[in-house]
Amino acid sequence: MPINPDAVGAVGTPTKRSWTSKDALLYAVGVGAGTDELQFTTENTKELPQKVLPTFAVIIGGGGVPMDQIGSFNPALMVHGEQGIELLGEIPPNGEIESTGKITGIYDKGSAAVVEFESTSIDVATGKPLLKTGMSMFCRGEGGWGGERGPAVKIEFPERDPDQQVTYATREDQALTYRLSGDRNPLHSDPSFAAMGGFEKPILHGLCSWGFTGRALLHSLCAGDASRFKSMKSRFSKPVIPGDALTISMWVDGNSALFRTTNQNGEVVIDQGVFTFE
Repeated sequence: MPINPDAVGAVGTPTKRSWTSKDALLYAVGVGAGTDELQFTTENTKELPQKVLPTFAVIIGGGGVPMDQIGSFNPALMVHGEQGIELLGEIPPNGEIESTGKITGIYDKGSAAVVEFESTSIDVATGKPLLKTGMSMFCRGEGGWGGERGPAVKIEFPERDPDQQVTYATREDQALTYRLSGDRNPLHSDPSFAAMGGFEKPILHGLCSWGFTGRALLHSLCAGDASRFKSMKSRFSKPVIPGDALTISMWVDGNSALFRTTNQNGEVVIDQGVFTFE
């Protein structure tokens, strides 16, 4: 069946997800962390206990969503719309969470459908909330049933130069490393599948570009201290090709910042970003 707008409000069955130190290390390398970030890329460096990148929340969180109720769509025509996380505690190198998800919105954009989800995760060891995630999927070809278009909120960025700006280079094989953290969608590795979606070559995972962006926010605004990283939300506006250079621009106002990410051609790939920190 096609996308089912009646699924809004459906709550999924709580699901558990555990991870190990190795999972956190692999994720860090997958989003470009290297030898100058050993607290995130090693577990046995002298006087440097392992820490977990806050954006690892997108790997372990988001569970318990009733995906079986949203209907059907062509995965080759689906792209990530928005992503957000809220950290209620620092993610440990090893752990287990129980997540409960909910479908919060399904909107008709005419040529596409947008499906929104949210999920809350409890640390099994402590019984306390650890993180929240929210996301939306943009399913091309699934709109046109006459439903609501949904809210249209646009952030206006300051006209002044950014307060902080960082550029990271992605590798041409970046997606092959990142996919080992769980997202094996062939859109990011198989040229023939990418062509079915209208792309000349496999594109980088949106959440990989998001992880690069999160690293820039962490190091620029939190001095690399994961405990100061509180929330991050943004919109994906253009696919990134492995090998692209990503420039993250930040406009700071107290304990919050607006951000966006551009490629080497100045094209915005991550937009409408809002970040909070201590």
